[in-house]
Amino acid sequence: MRPSIDLNCDMGESFGAFTMGNDEAIMEYVSSVNIACGFHGGDPGVMHRTIARAASRNIAVGAHPGYPDLQGFGRREIKMSLAEVYDCIVYQVGALMAFARVEGTTVNHVKPHGALYNAAAKGSALSGTIAKAVHDVDRSLVLVGLSGSCMIEEGNKAGLRTCSEVFADRAYQEDGMLMPRAAANAMIDDADQAARQVWQMVQRGTVTTADGKEIAVRADTVCIHGDGQHAIAFARAITNILRQNHVSIRRF
Repeated sequence: MRPSIDLNCDMGESFGAFTMGNDEAIMEYVSSVNIACGFHGGDPGVMHRTIARAASRNIAVGAHPGYPDLQGFGRREIKMSLAEVYDCIVYQVGALMAFARVEGTTVNHVKPHGALYNAAAKGSALSGTIAKAVHDVDRSLVLVGLSGSCMIEEGNKAGLRTCSEVFADRAYQEDGMLMPRAAANAMIDDADQAARQVWQMVQRGTVTTADGKEIAVRADTVCIHGDGQHAIAFARAITNILRQNHVSIRRF
């Protein structure tokens, strides 16, 4: 069992007149945040404010780059060349790093968003391109990817530090991939069930798949989706079960 675990949240995804999630409230529970960089969500003002709030709480700041898909919230796979993906990653990470510098803090990690994250988890060419882009921007950045996926493998090959991520609110397939969101029971809606899944992953290093099989995972960080309807309840339940079992929440 790990003595400590990072609890992360995807946030900063509001833009213009549209508000998503309750970022300020959920910051009370998490140790790191992944901030949208304007392509799937977020805008310059939201990016700036979210970094400022995270920095004031000593929360690790990460870039959360996605496909250029505001209408689809980055959850649709966009056909792009590897060169285009590389430039998109460099552009988004660089923008967040500029705001971090203004606020006197630094970007700690990079975690791709949505469809880009899922596609990279399965494809070495795409994940390798993302890893190269992150490395070329700043080789000290940590690359966050799905536990056991191509993202972790390619990040290590590129000489980056990597962080294996597991999910509190998602069902798993037998191959270790997340159940597609369109599938029945892909999302966990009950806070207690989510907390139990997290505790299993932290305590035993396994997760029970949608088909009832127990598979191995590495849990360096646990994700809560900030846009989820039950995000605050999930964060509270997960925090409680970890603290009750003497596992501290600490930024990676």
